[in-house]
Amino acid sequence: MPNNNGGDWTGDFDNVKCNDQLKVNAVLNWIDGKTHLGDATAKVPQVFGMDFQAVSVGQKLIENGVKGGGYTDAAGTPTPSMLGEIEFVDGAIGQFVNELKKNHLYDSTTIIITAKHGQSPIDTHRFFPIPGHSGANGTPPSAILGTAFLPDSELNQIGPTEDDISLLWLRPGTSTLDAVNLLESNASSAGIGQILYGPSLETMFNAPGLPSAGGDPRTPDIIVVPNVGVVYTGSTKKQSEHGGFALDDTNVMLLVSNPSLEARSITTFVETTQVAPTILRILGLDPSKLDAVRKEGTAVLPGFED
Repeated sequence: MPNNNGGDWTGDFDNVKCNDQLKVNAVLNWIDGKTHLGDATAKVPQVFGMDFQAVSVGQKLIENGVKGGGYTDAAGTPTPSMLGEIEFVDGAIGQFVNELKKNHLYDSTTIIITAKHGQSPIDTHRFFPIPGHSGANGTPPSAILGTAFLPDSELNQIGPTEDDISLLWLRPGTSTLDAVNLLESNASSAGIGQILYGPSLETMFNAPGLPSAGGDPRTPDIIVVPNVGVVYTGSTKKQSEHGGFALDDTNVMLLVSNPSLEARSITTFVETTQVAPTILRILGLDPSKLDAVRKEGTAVLPGFED
């Protein structure tokens, strides 16, 4: 670990790159026909990959109290530390390409690069942390509702599901409308932009409640969408978060590369759920054999329909 003072792999800009490089080495070994440790021969996988943490951590890390990561403006101009994370990932992907070419696998390999989420806010000048307790920066929705509305599991056990959004499951027998009214009266201190409940919630999700009453317990009773830049965290190491509906969370890059593909940008709206059926189509398999594809009607990415 380059910086032993970082605390863990994700607490330092260099440490997280070191962690990612361990995974990069495993992929390079697979391409070379070895096990992930490179200590034995193995068949090259038909589908393989890895996740990078460098950019995710670089976007939100506050290290030793210094906001060294992220971006300097809303246009996404990276700080020097953030640029280092991007360049590292770019170089790692270059290692994959070079190794595929060396093993004569490049022409027969499709590379897909995407992300499961972004980080909000991109413009870190708008970052506004609201800690998990009353304080100078306000109070999160879970603390506003407290024991009067939330079960102990939401407060003292697993804890509330809050970062740049707040998902709230109420105690049985409590009034959703009363909880919403309380949140609305404290909207300013909690940085609340929108409150979804009842019909507005059910346009996107199943109705909340117990299955015996026709509800879906996975659906929260209330979703609080904060103003852009508000993050419900008491952490001193983050300047952005993910998990909400903000544009910065939900818009991510998606690149598909193969020597047989013509270089072009497609502006058609797509979703990351389309990656899985696209991989099946590339492998000559029928995407409709996936239950989720049939139930949700998920299409392959544009350009791979045939």
